[in-house]
Amino acid sequence: MSDSGPLYIGIDIGTGSVRAALAQRDGTLLHTSSYEIRTWRSATDHRIFEQSTDDIWGRICAAVKDCLQGAAAQTPGKAESDIAARVRGIGFDATCSLAVTDLDGKGVTVTEGSELGAYGERDIILWADHRAEKEAEDINATGSVVLDYVGGRMSLEMEIPKILWLKKRMKSELFSRCQFFDLPDYLTYRATGNTARSCCSLTCKCSYVSVVPKSTNDGTNQSGWDDQFFHTIGLGELVERGYGQIGTANSANGGEILTAGIPVGHGLSKKAAEELGLREGIAVGSGLIDAYAGWLGTVGARCLTSPSSGDSLEPHPSVEESSHRLAVVAGTSSCHIVQSKDGIFVEGIWGPYKDPVFPGWWMNEGGQSATGQLIEHIISTHPAKDTLHGKAKEEGKDIYTVLHDTLEHLRVEKKAETYTELTKDLHLYPDFHGNRSPIADPRMRGAIVGLTLDGSSLSSLALLYHATLTAIALQTRSIVDELNTKGHNIQRLYVSGSQARNGILMRLLADACYNSKSNTPLEGVVISAGDAEVDFAKKESRRVGVSAVVLGAAMLGRMAHEVSEQQESLGDERKAEILWNIMTEMTPPGVLIPPSTAQSDGSGVDSGKEKEKRILDAKYQIFLETIEIQKRWREKMDQVAT
Repeated sequence: MSDSGPLYIGIDIGTGSVRAALAQRDGTLLHTSSYEIRTWRSATDHRIFEQSTDDIWGRICAAVKDCLQGAAAQTPGKAESDIAARVRGIGFDATCSLAVTDLDGKGVTVTEGSELGAYGERDIILWADHRAEKEAEDINATGSVVLDYVGGRMSLEMEIPKILWLKKRMKSELFSRCQFFDLPDYLTYRATGNTARSCCSLTCKCSYVSVVPKSTNDGTNQSGWDDQFFHTIGLGELVERGYGQIGTANSANGGEILTAGIPVGHGLSKKAAEELGLREGIAVGSGLIDAYAGWLGTVGARCLTSPSSGDSLEPHPSVEESSHRLAVVAGTSSCHIVQSKDGIFVEGIWGPYKDPVFPGWWMNEGGQSATGQLIEHIISTHPAKDTLHGKAKEEGKDIYTVLHDTLEHLRVEKKAETYTELTKDLHLYPDFHGNRSPIADPRMRGAIVGLTLDGSSLSSLALLYHATLTAIALQTRSIVDELNTKGHNIQRLYVSGSQARNGILMRLLADACYNSKSNTPLEGVVISAGDAEVDFAKKESRRVGVSAVVLGAAMLGRMAHEVSEQQESLGDERKAEILWNIMTEMTPPGVLIPPSTAQSDGSGVDSGKEKEKRILDAKYQIFLETIEIQKRWREKMDQVAT
């Protein structure tokens, strides 16, 4: 490790943990640390998920200090203070959860009941909390132009339905003292004391539509908040208070709306610096929602042109190439994000959002509410789970390796050519937690067709596990197809997160999403070289295990530092150029997994792959039919139950 040069800290707040990373200018991570976050659930309402800003901030401080200590231990003769002195920027990303405080930043309780609105620890409604279903339905019934910019329907996971839920239940005098933050913006507020908001959080989660014009009292024409929309849904108080409670573009109210990585206020406050073990005034970059930080940390990747040697890389991509690269940030849930120069409206897909990361660019976001969580659910609720864990412990393997070994044993035993052939008659529909995209229907539910009386063996669990992976891949295809049909041209999927290490799932994504009828069929799936199941030369230099999301947060810190060093005012194109260069310099190399079915389009080269493609295409048609069947059945039951 070099003992000179600037360092950057990235902080990622996931659903269940805080992670901090200390990065060099080239993206090499010197040290990482993580801590679990406490989440409160309700004993009577499965929809409730709550967290605490104080709990999260305490975990952040501990993780950052771990990084400084760990890096110092690797550098002979250097103390933690020496490492801290080299830190030039810090960036935050977080889940799109709603943090509620008073106007001085003190946490306000969000739990329904007598304590709602009082000061308290449980002051975050987690993104996965689905309490605001009725409020989302009421908002969607308005037909407002604002809905056009969230795929036609607002999700109950967004912040405005949750704020409306609180308003309906909180005493008016308590509601009026609240300020509401998407969690990334709360963290930059806690770090700097400045209430500037990120364009990412406001545009993607708070109904800030920067292209909707609005006349002001002084005759100027600003844009962003739609007064009529907020009055119509019952949040007129926000309008009357100048939107100061949720962030404002009005300079009179002191609020700024910043694109990714632009410096917030005067940098790290004295109090926050003391808590983090850093120096006051360090540049703090405007934050991002975690999925967008994952986009930042992946789509600039250059693929290895010879994975076996690990040497040569593709040429540096241009920012224009980003419009053909779909980031799939796959953890507890999955988000699918793509950038375009013009706004593209796709029903059931969030957006188009203007300027959420790059000024002058638009983004669409698809998603699956439960993917990693679904895999875990399928395994943890199966009668063979104890057998699986016992076998994994006995063999010194992780449970996924055992499941993959079991599938391979079954494939050989059944004389099947592929795992997909093994599960051709087992169909799983994955919306166990509602559908985010492209149906945008929280009432959708999961389904399994093809079960037998063997419901307790390890073999039955392995087959159900593979059917789950297949369903996740098929639903990803439905999102990609919808994006491409409406005007996008996606050529590669850039996958990050815990699921990127699942080789079977990555192959299924590449094969299932390949559409031979497309004018520009998918080239394949790109994963970090550190996640690839390949014996790379010089593997230790490939930044194995780098989290794209926390790396994206570190990029925000570098962006804030470099922009703060500029002597002149920067235009949008220059800001975009700086950020794209940071992305291509700091992102680790990628490995392209091409569709194995791409070479079997009638050539007869590989009959097994031809069969694989036919089965996946047929399963996709069944997947689409399942959606219509479920809607039809639900409508029939609603009619007789009314």
